[in-house]
Amino acid sequence: MFSKSKIELKKEFSQEAYKVTQEGVTEAPFTGKYLNHRDKGMYKCVVCGTELFSSGAKFDSGTGWPSFTEPANLNNVELKEDLSHHVRRTEVVCRHCGAHLGHVFPDGPKEAGGNRYCVNSCALGFEKKN
Repeated sequence: MFSKSKIELKKEFSQEAYKVTQEGVTEAPFTGKYLNHRDKGMYKCVVCGTELFSSGAKFDSGTGWPSFTEPANLNNVELKEDLSHHVRRTEVVCRHCGAHLGHVFPDGPKEAGGNRYCVNSCALGFEKKN
């Protein structure tokens, strides 16, 4: 079970990563370090290290954030209704630690299921694999 306190997280992460993962803020578009990242491997939760998205599911959506067609393991993410900003959306959070990752939208590639998991770069870490 995840056990870091908000105080520990605030000390460990940048202000932006803390606000995104703990307060549900969205990083500015076209600024994230993983937007144009092409290495093969696994994207993990920056807070707890849980495996979230494979590089094989990543695609260029043109939206300004890293986008994935599906999680590497559906058991590692939780989808929640988000009614903030007077818009109905589906929030994506890490099931292990509760970190806000981004949102999922139904406008992804049809041949890959039609979903676009739009994820904040600062909510992710990356483990390169051959």
